[in-house]
Amino acid sequence: QVQLVESGGGLVQPGGSLTLSCAASGIIFSRYVMGWYRQAPGKQRDLVATITSGRRTNYADSVKGRFTISRDNAKNTVYLQMNSLKPEDTAVYYCNADGSLVLRGNYWGQGTQVTVSS
Repeated sequence: QVQLVESGGGLVQPGGSLTLSCAASGIIFSRYVMGWYRQAPGKQRDLVATITSGRRTNYADSVKGRFTISRDNAKNTVYLQMNSLKPEDTAVYYCNADGSLVLRGNYWGQGTQVTVSS
């Protein structure tokens, strides 16, 4: 059974920082492209960042220079370091495991709320 469990969300003031974690089980983690997506109320779910097995990264323009995605294959965990947070970063953040490159499935976590407000 595949599980992606996010943690680290919460309430932070504008300009602050948070680090999200996503612990994966039930997959060969090192083979998956891992990603973070977010969904604000009334909006579609959008890409935030992805990281390949070779640690190549991709970011949405809105978070470039502020967010950093990383992975620890020994811990089956992907991280999202978020700095200089803005109110428009408020959303539910979802972890994604994409196994399409190795003919495996695509999986989502349950999401963690990030609220940026003073």
